[in-house]
Amino acid sequence: MAFIISGLKSDEFKTLNGLSDEQLAERNVVVYVANEKPGFPCRVTLDDAEVGERVFLLNYTYQPHDTPYKASHAVFVRENASDAAPYVNEVPVSLSSRLLSLRGFDANHMMVEADIAQGDDIKSMLESFFQNPEVSYIQMHYARRGCFAAVAHRD
Repeated sequence: MAFIISGLKSDEFKTLNGLSDEQLAERNVVVYVANEKPGFPCRVTLDDAEVGERVFLLNYTYQPHDTPYKASHAVFVRENASDAAPYVNEVPVSLSSRLLSLRGFDANHMMVEADIAQGDDIKSMLESFFQNPEVSYIQMHYARRGCFAAVAHRD
């Protein structure tokens, strides 16, 4: 089953670009300078930040719907991040190189599938989840820290 993985949209974070560390702190945003790669996976570019690059750690509501699964968590976003091109039937390295929790949701935003996967198993699990006609979209989370990573939709 064909799928598309997309990152968050840069427009949601553009007001943070160019702000001082103090101004960002007032918005509960923590600033890091990437000191290793991999290490700071950007949810907009779907790539790890380069060493020396400024990244923001902030709370993001990735599941805004009024269900028991409504949720937010910390995410990294690179300063001046540009939108990633959608990944069609492939998994970005920033995802495939880490253990992921995959969560399939129906049209009412209720979880109907869930499992963990890593590496090449992620693609086959996404395809398998989408074999279930109830699955409308799949959220991916970094399993060890629980942070939202990306979302997959049917192609």
